[in-house]
Amino acid sequence: MEAPTKNLALDLVRVTEAAALASARWLGRGDKDSGDKAAVDAMRKSFAALDIQGRVVIGEGEKDEAPMLFNGEKLGSGQGPRVDVAVDPVEGTRLLAYGRPNAISVVGVAPANTMFDPGPSFYMKKLVVPYEARAAIDIEAPVRDNLIKISKALGKDVDDLTVFVLDKPRHQKLIEEIRFAGARIALHTDGDITGSLMAIDPRNEVDVMMGTGGTPEGVLSAIAIRIMGGAMQAKLDPQKADEKNALIAAGIDTRPVYGEAELVRSDDLYFAATGISGGSFLRGVKFTGRGAVTYSVSMRGLTGTVRHIEAEHVFERLMRVSNVKYD
Repeated sequence: MEAPTKNLALDLVRVTEAAALASARWLGRGDKDSGDKAAVDAMRKSFAALDIQGRVVIGEGEKDEAPMLFNGEKLGSGQGPRVDVAVDPVEGTRLLAYGRPNAISVVGVAPANTMFDPGPSFYMKKLVVPYEARAAIDIEAPVRDNLIKISKALGKDVDDLTVFVLDKPRHQKLIEEIRFAGARIALHTDGDITGSLMAIDPRNEVDVMMGTGGTPEGVLSAIAIRIMGGAMQAKLDPQKADEKNALIAAGIDTRPVYGEAELVRSDDLYFAATGISGGSFLRGVKFTGRGAVTYSVSMRGLTGTVRHIEAEHVFERLMRVSNVKYD
């Protein structure tokens, strides 16, 4: 198996910065498709400058839905290591469209053929915790039992825990069970990946992420979780008959429990995210007149290095050397 040898971490930050800068112009304009398209176009152009032979495993759909970064699309210059690529140009397109917090741009890279391929699976049940609670979780156990064990691992009372949950009708029972256990809840309308990142970030007040979200987002989150040493357990959780039937037709079993190591089978990982709208995980793009300021996180799996990056961009100079347009 061929693995990346160059440290791609900072190169990937430039990709997410470009996507964030391009899409941030659409903040609060109520047009999620245009904001997403701006991010996709910028991300695709930025990838073209990287010396990788990339294949999108976690993308935004099929080829006939271009300009999305579709599953199977080739990225990079065609030179260099063969890698699997996971992308979410705008994680939280509705957050961006309505000017809400925590929209981010995200990229993950792993050696070729090491990422879990979701196939026809759209939804996945997830449980994410920080490093200290990695041995305390069992996604098949009752919610209350998990929260008690997690609280002990973190040295807290259950009523001091904060649990990130997506505010969706499917989570009504989950929310009731968390409240019955006595934990606090942070409800968010969108932002599956962001919730997982909050749970493993020691600087954030979120302790646990629970609930059903996107399967592709789960794989992307697993890259960061594996690098930072947190833990995830996940199970495929189809929400509609069409998805269930597609999984049956593909011969995919929904019973197995996956950990982060099954979702991405390598330590040679890279992850980058840049804030688009301001939030509790990453600050958003701040336009200055001459350019903008961005806030990003960059991670490398082999070393476990996590960098928090504040970057100032001067558009007049940047566009002399970049093929990405920001105006």
